[in-house]
Amino acid sequence: MSRIGKKPVVLPAGVTFELKDGVATVKGPKGTLTQQIKGNLDFQVEGNVLNIVAKTQDQDTNAKHGLYRALIASMVVGVTTGYKKELEIKGVGWKVLKQGNKIVLSIGFSHTIDVVEPEGVKFECPTQTDIVITGIDKVQVGQVAANIRALREPEPYHGYGIRYKGETVEHKEGKTSGGKGKK
Repeated sequence: MSRIGKKPVVLPAGVTFELKDGVATVKGPKGTLTQQIKGNLDFQVEGNVLNIVAKTQDQDTNAKHGLYRALIASMVVGVTTGYKKELEIKGVGWKVLKQGNKIVLSIGFSHTIDVVEPEGVKFECPTQTDIVITGIDKVQVGQVAANIRALREPEPYHGYGIRYKGETVEHKEGKTSGGKGKK
């Protein structure tokens, strides 16, 4: 049995869960999220608690039991509080500007890079070197943050690049000038 799957999911006030034709829908104050459900699982809502019960005990069902419980718990958090990823830019003269529904990155290339907000995701730039990405879908927020970070990953010699807030980049030692005059 899945240990994660056995944990109940608490539905806060204003959050509803519905399963119809193999699609789970979670509605809340911030929006609506859906997830395709496959497997031999039963979803039982009792008051404000959602229990997911595996109908069989085979390996595939146990794996999906924990997976769908975790996905639905993430959906509940998303429609109530939402998700946020913070990025910071490190580099001489590097900056980010918010223009309408996009951000413009000046990160050491000969040109600027424009990143448009996808549907369901919002960008904020509290300072010229910080980017805050918010949304209700955990996967989408994380993927957008990873895509922006991939534009200029932190390099290990000077630390220049785009990194997650609080991420530490291990610095490497540069070349040393030893060995001159030695035979």
